[in-house]
Amino acid sequence: MTGRSDFGAMITRAVSVWGLLILLIILVIVFSILRPDTFLTYFNIRSILSNKSVQALVALSVFIPMTANQFDLSAGFNVGISQVLAIGLQGQGLPWWAAVILVCLMGAVVGLINGVLVTRVKIDSFIATLGTGTILYGLNAWYTGGQQVLASLPPEFLAISGNIWIIPAPAIYAFLVSVALWIVFEYLPLGRYLYVLGASPRTAELNGIAAKRYVTLGFVAAGTLAAFAGVVLQSQLQVGQSSVGQEYLLPAFTAALLGATSIRPGRVNVWGTILAVAVLAVTVAGLNQLGAPFFVEPLFNGAMLVLAVGLAVQAAQRRQKRGTEADRAAAAVASTTQAAE
Repeated sequence: MTGRSDFGAMITRAVSVWGLLILLIILVIVFSILRPDTFLTYFNIRSILSNKSVQALVALSVFIPMTANQFDLSAGFNVGISQVLAIGLQGQGLPWWAAVILVCLMGAVVGLINGVLVTRVKIDSFIATLGTGTILYGLNAWYTGGQQVLASLPPEFLAISGNIWIIPAPAIYAFLVSVALWIVFEYLPLGRYLYVLGASPRTAELNGIAAKRYVTLGFVAAGTLAAFAGVVLQSQLQVGQSSVGQEYLLPAFTAALLGATSIRPGRVNVWGTILAVAVLAVTVAGLNQLGAPFFVEPLFNGAMLVLAVGLAVQAAQRRQKRGTEADRAAAAVASTTQAAE
């Protein structure tokens, strides 16, 4: 009986950890069967990798402050103004590399402002980042005048979204950023400090972790990454539009929260986020090939966001319960040992 229960617990644990990967494999198989001539082709795979890599970069940008239980609602607006400035600055005579550097610096400044508002002025991150995002949207509309921004872009800038061998360059950027963030949050003090700040600010304070410094650094990194995503997006679009960018915010949060249900259930994590982006991308691409109308994608993303929040909360509760039970067991063992002595 015990063996069966242990086996059942092992299966449950495996599904909770690898659930998104299992779902992704099932989705690929189903859509490949339904659309064998078009779905599992190089053109379709390349299209998914190229188009959704920007979404992955934005999802990773909102993931960073989320580890400290902070939320960056300015990410989509940051992408929007970044893609406009990336072409606008070049149209005003700046070299492409200088435009890219300035745009990324602008993103870092936006992140710094968010961090200061949250940690120094003590404004809730929802309100602070929504405010800065709305300001960015207004500045974007002022800069463009509601018109498209056009300029002659050099081949070097266009190559940012080109191919490296047969793999779309944006997919490689997303992979490299994922590996870098995985190393930071799994092996370096900075990532661990942010996780501690998100789990228990009081514990972080007792351990001497400077909350203001690390949360601000998290927002700066998030702003820089969102701006870089805007640069990559502009290399794909080749035209600046003030209306572009906001649509990346909802899928980004959906991916980060849905990712918290997998790999490391109960907390946001890098590879869970990437798997969630892949699940969303494959589902939308498959539905489009099946002839789903245009409004299905926002309906699907909204429903997945609600589902992701619910699943993430439940996973966090289970993780907390396991931690509490482990603490009680350790206390019991310590008490027994002391009594024996």
